[in-house]
Amino acid sequence: MNTQAKLIVGAGALLALGATAAAAQERPTAAQENAMEKCYGVARAGQNDCAAGPGTTCAGTSTRDYQGNAWKLVAKGTCTTIRTPRGNGSLSPIANR
Repeated sequence: MNTQAKLIVGAGALLALGATAAAAQERPTAAQENAMEKCYGVARAGQNDCAAGPGTTCAGTSTRDYQGNAWKLVAKGTCTTIRTPRGNGSLSPIANR
């Protein structure tokens, strides 16, 4: 294998390692997940983490600000203190919001 081919293979390997490391950093650890809770009614449109109701798939699919059936992960113990123009966050889905 010539030097140029070795450099290309090496660069490709480094890019793959970097992409893997970046993806791993985006996933929360078990400890981080245990420190979080689902908070309904606090996400802006398209910024929910999941559960946006019928006709949606998951993360980023809420269609309205502070949609009551869409949740966002927040620090445990803070959900119900989060104030929005439509009221506080909730640990369970909010009907009619």
